[in-house]
Amino acid sequence: MKHVTRHKARGFTLIELMVAMAIGLVVIGAATQLFKTAMDSTMLVTSEAEMQQNIRTALNYISRDVSMAGAGLPPGGLALPYGIGSTSAKYGCDPTAKCYLTTFKYPTGTVGGVNVSNYMYGLIPGPLNGMEVGGPATLAASNTVPDAVTSIYVDYSFPLSQYTISFPDLTGTTIAAAPPAAPPAGFPAIISPTGLNLGDLVLLSNTKGSAVGEITAIAPGAGGGATITFANGDALNMNQSGAANGNIAYIATTNPNVPTVANRLFVVTYFVEVPANGQTPRLMRQVNGQLPIPVADNIIGMNITYDMCDGLVGGSCAGVRDPIGNVPSFSPNQIHKINIQLMGQSVLSAANQSHSMFLATSVSARDLTFKNRYQ
Repeated sequence: MKHVTRHKARGFTLIELMVAMAIGLVVIGAATQLFKTAMDSTMLVTSEAEMQQNIRTALNYISRDVSMAGAGLPPGGLALPYGIGSTSAKYGCDPTAKCYLTTFKYPTGTVGGVNVSNYMYGLIPGPLNGMEVGGPATLAASNTVPDAVTSIYVDYSFPLSQYTISFPDLTGTTIAAAPPAAPPAGFPAIISPTGLNLGDLVLLSNTKGSAVGEITAIAPGAGGGATITFANGDALNMNQSGAANGNIAYIATTNPNVPTVANRLFVVTYFVEVPANGQTPRLMRQVNGQLPIPVADNIIGMNITYDMCDGLVGGSCAGVRDPIGNVPSFSPNQIHKINIQLMGQSVLSAANQSHSMFLATSVSARDLTFKNRYQ
Protein backbone atom coordinates (compact mmCIF):
# COMPACT_ATOMS: atom_id res chain seq x y z
CA MET A 1 0.00 0.00 0.00
CA LYS A 2 1.19 3.53 -0.86
CA HIS A 3 0.92 6.39 1.59
CA VAL A 4 -0.52 9.51 -0.09
CA THR A 5 0.31 12.85 1.49
CA ARG A 6 -2.31 15.51 0.93
CA HIS A 7 -1.30 19.24 0.84
CA LYS A 8 -3.77 21.95 1.68
CA ALA A 9 -4.21 24.73 -1.00
CA ARG A 10 -2.58 28.00 0.15
CA GLY A 11 -2.85 31.70 -1.14
CA PHE A 12 -0.91 34.89 -0.38
CA THR A 13 -0.71 35.98 3.16
CA LEU A 14 -1.82 39.47 4.09
CA ILE A 15 1.79 40.50 4.67
CA GLU A 16 2.84 39.24 1.25
CA LEU A 17 -0.06 41.08 -0.39
CA MET A 18 0.79 44.34 1.38
CA VAL A 19 4.46 44.03 0.41
CA ALA A 20 3.51 43.40 -3.23
CA MET A 21 1.14 46.35 -3.23
CA ALA A 22 3.80 48.60 -1.70
CA ILE A 23 6.34 47.57 -4.33
CA GLY A 24 3.77 48.12 -7.05
CA LEU A 25 2.89 51.56 -5.73
CA VAL A 26 6.56 52.52 -5.64
CA VAL A 27 7.03 51.40 -9.24
CA ILE A 28 3.87 53.17 -10.41
CA GLY A 29 4.80 56.31 -8.49
CA ALA A 30 8.29 56.36 -9.99
CA ALA A 31 6.86 55.87 -13.47
CA THR A 32 4.29 58.63 -12.90
CA GLN A 33 6.95 61.01 -11.60
CA LEU A 34 9.18 60.20 -14.55
CA PHE A 35 6.27 60.85 -16.93
CA LYS A 36 5.43 64.14 -15.20
CA THR A 37 9.07 65.26 -15.34
CA ALA A 38 9.22 64.44 -19.03
CA MET A 39 5.96 66.32 -19.68
CA ASP A 40 7.16 69.34 -17.69
CA SER A 41 10.42 69.34 -19.62
CA THR A 42 8.56 69.13 -22.90
CA MET A 43 6.25 71.98 -21.90
CA LEU A 44 9.21 74.05 -20.73
CA VAL A 45 11.11 73.56 -23.98
CA THR A 46 8.00 74.31 -26.04
CA SER A 47 7.16 77.38 -23.95
CA GLU A 48 10.71 78.75 -24.17
CA ALA A 49 10.80 78.09 -27.92
CA GLU A 50 7.55 80.04 -28.35
CA MET A 51 8.89 82.83 -26.14
CA GLN A 52 12.09 83.04 -28.16
CA GLN A 53 10.11 83.05 -31.40
CA ASN A 54 7.91 85.89 -30.10
CA ILE A 55 10.91 88.01 -29.14
CA ARG A 56 12.69 87.33 -32.43
CA THR A 57 9.57 88.28 -34.37
CA ALA A 58 9.33 91.53 -32.42
CA LEU A 59 13.03 92.28 -32.97
CA ASN A 60 12.68 91.61 -36.70
CA TYR A 61 9.73 94.01 -37.00
CA ILE A 62 11.45 96.81 -35.09
CA SER A 63 14.79 96.28 -36.85
CA ARG A 64 13.19 96.39 -40.29
CA ASP A 65 11.38 99.67 -39.63
CA VAL A 66 14.28 101.31 -37.79
CA SER A 67 16.73 100.41 -40.55
CA MET A 68 14.52 102.36 -43.00
CA ALA A 69 14.32 105.47 -40.83
CA GLY A 70 14.68 108.64 -42.88
CA ALA A 71 14.49 106.93 -46.29
CA GLY A 72 12.96 109.28 -48.84
CA LEU A 73 12.69 112.25 -46.48
CA PRO A 74 14.43 115.54 -47.28
CA PRO A 75 17.97 115.49 -45.83
CA GLY A 76 17.68 116.04 -42.09
CA GLY A 77 13.87 115.74 -42.07
CA LEU A 78 11.31 118.48 -42.58
CA ALA A 79 9.29 121.05 -40.66
CA LEU A 80 5.59 120.30 -40.28
CA PRO A 81 3.13 123.24 -40.08
CA TYR A 82 4.65 126.03 -38.01
CA GLY A 83 4.32 129.75 -37.46
CA ILE A 84 1.15 131.77 -37.03
CA GLY A 85 -2.00 129.63 -37.06
CA SER A 86 -0.21 126.33 -36.42
CA THR A 87 -0.52 123.73 -33.66
CA SER A 88 1.47 120.60 -32.90
CA ALA A 89 1.17 117.61 -35.21
CA LYS A 90 0.86 114.13 -33.70
CA TYR A 91 2.02 110.54 -34.10
CA GLY A 92 0.82 107.36 -32.39
CA CYS A 93 -2.87 108.34 -32.70
CA ASP A 94 -5.74 106.50 -34.41
CA PRO A 95 -8.85 107.57 -36.41
CA THR A 96 -10.83 108.01 -33.19
CA ALA A 97 -8.27 110.66 -32.12
CA LYS A 98 -7.03 108.36 -29.35
CA CYS A 99 -3.29 108.82 -28.74
CA TYR A 100 -1.52 105.81 -27.23
CA LEU A 101 1.57 107.47 -25.74
CA THR A 102 2.07 110.12 -23.08
CA THR A 103 4.31 112.08 -25.46
CA PHE A 104 2.90 112.04 -28.98
CA LYS A 105 4.00 115.37 -30.48
CA TYR A 106 6.95 116.10 -32.75
CA PRO A 107 10.02 117.77 -31.22
CA THR A 108 9.89 121.51 -30.62
CA GLY A 109 12.57 123.63 -29.00
CA THR A 110 16.36 123.30 -28.96
CA VAL A 111 17.36 119.91 -30.34
CA GLY A 112 21.04 119.24 -30.90
CA GLY A 113 21.82 122.93 -30.61
CA VAL A 114 19.25 123.91 -33.27
CA ASN A 115 15.87 125.54 -32.63
CA VAL A 116 13.07 123.58 -34.30
CA SER A 117 9.30 123.78 -34.28
CA ASN A 118 7.05 120.79 -34.95
CA TYR A 119 9.89 118.99 -36.70
CA MET A 120 9.67 115.56 -38.35
CA TYR A 121 12.93 113.63 -38.01
CA GLY A 122 13.44 110.23 -39.60
CA LEU A 123 13.66 108.67 -36.14
CA ILE A 124 12.03 109.91 -32.93
CA PRO A 125 13.24 108.30 -29.68
CA GLY A 126 10.69 107.63 -26.95
CA PRO A 127 12.59 107.07 -23.69
CA LEU A 128 10.30 105.76 -20.91
CA ASN A 129 7.35 106.50 -23.19
CA GLY A 130 6.41 102.98 -24.27
CA MET A 131 3.45 102.22 -21.98
CA GLU A 132 0.02 102.66 -23.50
CA VAL A 133 -1.93 105.51 -21.94
CA GLY A 134 -4.65 104.24 -19.62
CA GLY A 135 -2.78 101.10 -18.59
CA PRO A 136 -0.53 100.42 -15.59
CA ALA A 137 2.42 102.70 -14.88
CA THR A 138 4.94 99.87 -15.19
CA LEU A 139 5.15 96.34 -16.49
CA ALA A 140 4.46 94.22 -13.41
CA ALA A 141 6.59 91.24 -14.47
CA SER A 142 9.76 93.30 -14.83
CA ASN A 143 8.82 96.42 -12.82
CA THR A 144 10.11 98.58 -15.69
CA VAL A 145 8.79 101.29 -17.99
CA PRO A 146 9.45 100.35 -21.64
CA ASP A 147 10.74 102.73 -24.29
CA ALA A 148 8.92 103.64 -27.48
CA VAL A 149 10.42 104.38 -30.89
CA THR A 150 8.97 106.00 -34.01
CA SER A 151 10.48 105.40 -37.44
CA ILE A 152 9.52 107.53 -40.45
CA TYR A 153 10.26 106.62 -44.07
CA VAL A 154 8.81 106.64 -47.58
CA ASP A 155 6.90 103.58 -48.79
CA TYR A 156 8.50 102.61 -52.10
CA SER A 157 6.29 99.55 -52.59
CA PHE A 158 3.41 101.65 -53.97
CA PRO A 159 4.41 103.75 -57.05
CA LEU A 160 2.60 106.95 -56.06
CA SER A 161 5.62 108.90 -57.32
CA GLN A 162 4.75 107.80 -60.89
CA TYR A 163 1.38 109.56 -60.74
CA THR A 164 1.10 113.12 -62.04
CA ILE A 165 0.11 115.42 -59.19
CA SER A 166 -1.82 118.66 -59.66
CA PHE A 167 -3.47 121.17 -57.33
CA PRO A 168 -7.04 122.22 -58.18
CA ASP A 169 -6.46 125.39 -56.15
CA LEU A 170 -3.97 126.95 -53.74
CA THR A 171 -5.76 126.01 -50.51
CA GLY A 172 -3.73 122.80 -50.19
CA THR A 173 -6.78 120.76 -49.17
CA THR A 174 -7.02 118.66 -52.36
CA ILE A 175 -4.74 117.13 -54.99
CA ALA A 176 -5.51 115.23 -58.17
CA ALA A 177 -3.40 112.17 -58.98
CA ALA A 178 -3.40 110.97 -62.60
CA PRO A 179 -1.76 107.68 -63.65
CA PRO A 180 0.93 107.53 -66.38
CA ALA A 181 -0.28 107.88 -69.96
CA ALA A 182 0.78 104.33 -70.76
CA PRO A 183 0.99 102.45 -67.46
CA PRO A 184 2.62 99.00 -67.51
CA ALA A 185 0.54 95.87 -67.04
CA GLY A 186 -0.55 95.42 -63.46
CA PHE A 187 0.09 99.05 -62.53
CA PRO A 188 -1.79 99.47 -59.22
CA ALA A 189 -4.65 101.93 -58.89
CA ILE A 190 -4.76 104.35 -55.97
CA ILE A 191 -7.99 102.75 -54.77
CA SER A 192 -6.90 99.11 -54.62
CA PRO A 193 -5.91 96.51 -51.99
CA THR A 194 -2.34 97.82 -52.06
CA GLY A 195 -3.30 101.44 -52.63
CA LEU A 196 -3.89 104.40 -50.36
CA ASN A 197 -6.23 104.36 -47.38
CA LEU A 198 -7.88 106.90 -45.13
CA GLY A 199 -5.39 107.89 -42.45
CA ASP A 200 -2.36 107.38 -44.70
CA LEU A 201 0.23 110.14 -44.89
CA VAL A 202 1.40 111.59 -48.20
CA LEU A 203 4.69 113.45 -48.66
CA LEU A 204 4.49 116.13 -51.38
CA SER A 205 7.67 117.73 -52.73
CA ASN A 206 8.46 120.33 -55.40
CA THR A 207 10.84 123.25 -55.85
CA LYS A 208 8.87 125.24 -53.26
CA GLY A 209 9.57 122.69 -50.52
CA SER A 210 8.02 119.61 -48.92
CA ALA A 211 4.86 119.06 -46.88
CA VAL A 212 2.95 116.17 -45.34
CA GLY A 213 -0.81 115.63 -45.36
CA GLU A 214 -3.13 113.01 -43.88
CA ILE A 215 -5.74 111.55 -46.25
CA THR A 216 -9.29 112.23 -45.07
CA ALA A 217 -11.15 111.29 -48.29
CA ILE A 218 -10.42 109.56 -51.62
CA ALA A 219 -12.61 109.83 -54.71
CA PRO A 220 -11.88 107.58 -57.73
CA GLY A 221 -10.62 109.16 -60.92
CA ALA A 222 -10.03 108.08 -64.51
CA GLY A 223 -7.63 105.24 -65.23
CA GLY A 224 -7.04 104.34 -61.59
CA GLY A 225 -6.28 107.88 -60.49
CA ALA A 226 -8.02 109.70 -57.68
CA THR A 227 -8.84 113.00 -56.05
CA ILE A 228 -7.31 113.02 -52.58
CA THR A 229 -8.56 115.31 -49.82
CA PHE A 230 -6.55 116.62 -46.87
CA ALA A 231 -9.21 118.24 -44.70
CA ASN A 232 -8.50 120.01 -41.43
CA GLY A 233 -9.28 118.20 -38.20
CA ASP A 234 -7.46 115.01 -39.16
CA ALA A 235 -6.40 112.61 -36.38
CA LEU A 236 -2.69 113.46 -36.68
CA ASN A 237 -3.25 117.20 -37.11
CA MET A 238 -1.15 117.35 -40.28
CA ASN A 239 -3.65 119.22 -42.43
CA GLN A 240 -3.42 122.76 -41.13
CA SER A 241 -4.47 124.87 -44.08
CA GLY A 242 -4.41 128.01 -41.92
CA ALA A 243 -0.77 127.65 -40.83
CA ALA A 244 1.70 130.23 -42.12
CA ASN A 245 4.39 127.70 -43.10
CA GLY A 246 5.07 123.99 -43.56
CA ASN A 247 1.61 122.94 -44.76
CA ILE A 248 0.46 121.78 -48.19
CA ALA A 249 -0.89 125.24 -49.00
CA TYR A 250 2.65 126.58 -48.63
CA ILE A 251 3.91 124.47 -51.57
CA ALA A 252 0.67 124.35 -53.62
CA THR A 253 1.00 125.65 -57.15
CA THR A 254 -1.12 125.72 -60.28
CA ASN A 255 1.93 126.23 -62.48
CA PRO A 256 2.30 123.11 -64.69
CA ASN A 257 6.03 123.87 -65.03
CA VAL A 258 6.53 123.17 -61.31
CA PRO A 259 6.07 119.39 -61.00
CA THR A 260 5.11 117.89 -57.66
CA VAL A 261 6.14 114.41 -56.58
CA ALA A 262 4.02 112.42 -54.10
CA ASN A 263 4.97 109.42 -51.97
CA ARG A 264 3.17 107.51 -49.26
CA LEU A 265 4.87 108.06 -45.94
CA PHE A 266 5.02 105.53 -43.12
CA VAL A 267 5.17 106.79 -39.53
CA VAL A 268 5.59 103.60 -37.47
CA THR A 269 5.43 103.65 -33.66
CA TYR A 270 6.16 100.74 -31.32
CA PHE A 271 4.87 100.57 -27.74
CA VAL A 272 3.68 98.01 -25.17
CA GLU A 273 0.02 97.43 -24.32
CA VAL A 274 -1.37 95.68 -21.25
CA PRO A 275 -4.93 94.62 -22.19
CA ALA A 276 -7.60 95.35 -19.61
CA ASN A 277 -9.02 91.81 -19.86
CA GLY A 278 -6.07 90.32 -17.98
CA GLN A 279 -4.03 89.22 -21.00
CA THR A 280 -0.26 89.40 -20.88
CA PRO A 281 1.60 92.49 -22.18
CA ARG A 282 2.12 92.66 -25.93
CA LEU A 283 4.11 94.74 -28.35
CA MET A 284 2.01 96.97 -30.61
CA ARG A 285 2.83 98.49 -34.02
CA GLN A 286 0.91 101.61 -35.05
CA VAL A 287 1.22 103.06 -38.58
CA ASN A 288 0.15 106.59 -39.60
CA GLY A 289 -3.40 107.25 -38.44
CA GLN A 290 -4.44 103.59 -38.43
CA LEU A 291 -5.41 101.37 -35.51
CA PRO A 292 -2.43 99.62 -33.85
CA ILE A 293 -1.97 95.88 -34.30
CA PRO A 294 -0.25 93.38 -31.95
CA VAL A 295 3.15 92.12 -33.06
CA ALA A 296 4.22 89.79 -30.24
CA ASP A 297 2.78 88.57 -26.93
CA ASN A 298 4.46 88.35 -23.52
CA ILE A 299 6.85 91.27 -24.08
CA ILE A 300 7.70 92.55 -20.59
CA GLY A 301 10.57 94.91 -21.36
CA MET A 302 11.83 97.13 -24.19
CA ASN A 303 14.99 99.15 -23.76
CA ILE A 304 16.34 101.19 -26.70
CA THR A 305 19.57 103.19 -26.73
CA TYR A 306 21.33 105.16 -29.45
CA ASP A 307 24.90 105.71 -30.60
CA MET A 308 25.71 109.11 -32.06
CA CYS A 309 29.46 108.83 -32.74
CA ASP A 310 32.06 106.35 -33.93
CA GLY A 311 35.02 105.01 -32.00
CA LEU A 312 33.62 105.71 -28.55
CA VAL A 313 32.11 102.97 -26.39
CA GLY A 314 30.49 103.82 -23.06
CA GLY A 315 31.06 107.53 -23.51
CA SER A 316 28.70 110.46 -23.59
CA CYS A 317 27.60 109.83 -27.17
CA ALA A 318 27.19 106.04 -27.12
CA GLY A 319 24.39 104.04 -25.51
CA VAL A 320 22.29 107.15 -24.90
CA ARG A 321 18.68 106.40 -23.97
CA ASP A 322 17.38 109.96 -24.44
CA PRO A 323 19.39 111.77 -27.15
CA ILE A 324 17.12 114.83 -27.30
CA GLY A 325 16.98 115.27 -23.52
CA ASN A 326 20.65 114.50 -23.05
CA VAL A 327 23.05 117.22 -21.89
CA PRO A 328 24.35 118.19 -24.35
CA SER A 329 21.35 117.46 -26.56
CA PHE A 330 21.79 115.39 -29.71
CA SER A 331 19.80 115.67 -32.92
CA PRO A 332 18.12 112.43 -34.08
CA ASN A 333 19.93 113.05 -37.36
CA GLN A 334 23.17 112.20 -35.56
CA ILE A 335 22.01 108.68 -34.69
CA HIS A 336 23.93 106.06 -36.62
CA LYS A 337 23.15 102.95 -34.53
CA ILE A 338 20.10 101.84 -32.57
CA ASN A 339 20.53 99.22 -29.84
CA ILE A 340 17.33 97.28 -29.12
CA GLN A 341 16.85 94.98 -26.14
CA LEU A 342 13.60 93.07 -25.62
CA MET A 343 12.59 90.93 -22.67
CA GLY A 344 9.98 88.23 -23.06
CA GLN A 345 8.22 85.97 -20.60
CA SER A 346 6.64 82.54 -20.77
CA VAL A 347 4.52 80.72 -18.19
CA LEU A 348 4.95 76.98 -17.55
CA SER A 349 1.40 76.16 -16.49
CA ALA A 350 2.21 72.71 -15.10
CA ALA A 351 4.63 74.09 -12.53
CA ASN A 352 3.24 77.64 -12.47
CA GLN A 353 6.72 79.05 -13.01
CA SER A 354 7.64 82.11 -15.08
CA HIS A 355 10.65 82.09 -17.37
CA SER A 356 12.11 85.15 -19.05
CA MET A 357 14.65 85.78 -21.77
CA PHE A 358 16.57 88.77 -23.15
CA LEU A 359 17.38 89.20 -26.83
CA ALA A 360 19.24 92.19 -28.22
CA THR A 361 20.38 93.52 -31.57
CA SER A 362 21.90 96.66 -33.07
CA VAL A 363 20.70 98.31 -36.28
CA SER A 364 22.44 100.89 -38.43
CA ALA A 365 20.34 103.92 -39.32
CA ARG A 366 21.53 104.17 -42.89
CA ASP A 367 19.20 106.96 -44.02
CA LEU A 368 19.74 109.50 -41.25
CA THR A 369 22.06 112.47 -41.79
CA PHE A 370 24.97 111.34 -39.67
CA LYS A 371 28.13 113.40 -39.60
CA ASN A 372 31.31 111.84 -38.25
CA ARG A 373 32.62 114.07 -35.48
CA TYR A 374 36.21 113.09 -36.35
CA GLN A 375 36.01 114.35 -39.95
